[in-house]
Amino acid sequence: MSTASLPISNINGQPLNEEQMRYLTGFFAGVAARGQRFSDVEAPPILAKSIAHEDLVFEERVKKELHPLDAYPLLLEHAASNKAPEKEEVFRFKWNGLFYLSPNKEAFMARLRIPGGQLRTFQLRELANIAKQLTTGYVQITTRANLQMRLIQPKDTPEFLHRIQSVGLHARGSGADNIRNLTANPTAGVDPHELIDVMPLCHEMGQIILNDRSFYDLPRKFNIAYDGGGLIGTVEDTNDVGCKAVKMGEEIFFRIALGGATGHKAFARDLGVLVKPEELNKVVSAIVRVYIEHGNRGDRKKARLKHLLEKWTLEQYLEETEKLLGYQLQRVPLDPALIEYPGQKLPHSHVGVYPQKQKGLNYVGVAMPVGQITPKQMIRIAEIADLYGSGEIRLTVWQNFVIPNVPDHFVATVKKALRKIGFDTQQSNLRSGIIACTGNSYCKFAQANTKGHAMELADYLDKRIKLDQPVNIHLTGCPHSCAQHYMGDIGLLGTKAKIAGESVDGYHIFVGGGFGASQAVGRQVFNAIDFESAKPLVEKMLRGYLRHREGNETFQAFTARHDLNALQGIFSNEE
Repeated sequence: MSTASLPISNINGQPLNEEQMRYLTGFFAGVAARGQRFSDVEAPPILAKSIAHEDLVFEERVKKELHPLDAYPLLLEHAASNKAPEKEEVFRFKWNGLFYLSPNKEAFMARLRIPGGQLRTFQLRELANIAKQLTTGYVQITTRANLQMRLIQPKDTPEFLHRIQSVGLHARGSGADNIRNLTANPTAGVDPHELIDVMPLCHEMGQIILNDRSFYDLPRKFNIAYDGGGLIGTVEDTNDVGCKAVKMGEEIFFRIALGGATGHKAFARDLGVLVKPEELNKVVSAIVRVYIEHGNRGDRKKARLKHLLEKWTLEQYLEETEKLLGYQLQRVPLDPALIEYPGQKLPHSHVGVYPQKQKGLNYVGVAMPVGQITPKQMIRIAEIADLYGSGEIRLTVWQNFVIPNVPDHFVATVKKALRKIGFDTQQSNLRSGIIACTGNSYCKFAQANTKGHAMELADYLDKRIKLDQPVNIHLTGCPHSCAQHYMGDIGLLGTKAKIAGESVDGYHIFVGGGFGASQAVGRQVFNAIDFESAKPLVEKMLRGYLRHREGNETFQAFTARHDLNALQGIFSNEE
């Protein structure tokens, strides 16, 4: 083989010598024999296309100038003088799970990584102590079954990171252009209705990400969910990659859907393949690598996986994935005659007491007001889970938690103990389905006080109306849609409304959203309603539904039967 037939002809500008040519000739003969190309054995490029530095968006330039994982010495420098970060460091420090909240607050919010939402009680206790000692004590459960803690001064950030790591947790890559917290069924391994326990897969993927630096430079954020069946789902179709267990014959497989981003009105679409559990994370990793290589790094507004799939067909994406895998995946159409899907999810089953597959044991879902929890409550929850459970709690995407492995004879005791610290285990067709993002108290993007308003709205409606069907109400502060207003039965999107020329917190109101078997994007029915007017308006909406529904029709099914003009008439009627 001459240098003309080799992929390279020199090293550092010097022609190949005879020994180098012999070595490379043998090496590339082996590559060819395995059916690979030279590009297959090269290190993957950081950027899909060669983009001039000056043409990169700000965030991509910052990453190229100093990888955020290498910015820890800067974090220490800022901590030493309790210095607020500059613009570049605000972005880089997100790789450590630290989000500077200026202009709302001159301090950090910390977001953890808790794969599958699974926490041991010793971890929960230390997090409670950290919250008491290093933050203002404000802790919330997120819609990715995760925890956020506020407010942390720059001087305390190294201690914060050290202490969470000392109990086996971390915050690496929990924000910005990274794979966010991995979600799984909160009752994985204990739910009698599941097809497969996905918690091991979730934790395995967490380790794959943690130990591969290339997974910390994506074009934009990326969400992955695992659903093994069972009563409590993961809303996997709202994720960039949703993995859903199915059964074909006697075997369990996963179907994979791509491109969910409900803030962009997009649900994940089925890729058309069946994947065995043991190869699932290898396939998911390849899917992520295709996005890393081909995602848009020149326009942040067009950088999500959804946007790449608007330019490519799913078949194209599958082919690129298979190139990285080195083999073809099993293509099987969405045919109910061939594939058995898990049973229908039970609405609001994240709250209440349910029997486990383990005889004599139960999981207890605890209702929480929009995911807010205090350090004192965290410590008491850990005590309850130790005394009456197995020393474990599970966070859910519904901003609450589950205590698994409670024996039958301790259920009443657990319910009573939880009531004493302000938590209920009684499922409510209204309160159990209220979700809210952080809101404008702490988030610079939010246009309304979503958490405060969600609590106020729940109290207002609870006193005035009784529902016999579960209804989900999602309040989100801005179009980023962290609380996924498009998928709620009723969605409230924060905006500013005018009253006598004065700007006040208000909401655009949407109806008819859903997920899973009831997948739908909500439609806007009212525009810029101030919050004080929104409370009685939502009450009228629910009363209109109860008056005009057919039989036991759900709110979503009811709204789907009517166009927007008809709904506005029904919801505005004072009957």
